[in-house]
Amino acid sequence: MLNRPCCRVTCSRPAVATLTYDYGDRMAVIGPLSVVADPHAYDLCQLHAERLKVPDGWTIIRPVPLGHDI
Repeated sequence: MLNRPCCRVTCSRPAVATLTYDYGDRMAVIGPLSVVADPHAYDLCQLHAERLKVPDGWTIIRPVPLGHDI
């Protein structure tokens, strides 16, 4: 199901990205919307995906699909 809403409270925009965390490595990974909803991941709309902030000392990984400019 690729027609999922953003997980942020009061946001009704469609999700376009999936966010996962690796707490041990202090890393957040935000990539294209996963094909299957994962209860341990967060689906975000474009606005919330772009505005994502992480705590000091953490790293955000944003994979770029092949064929897209950085």
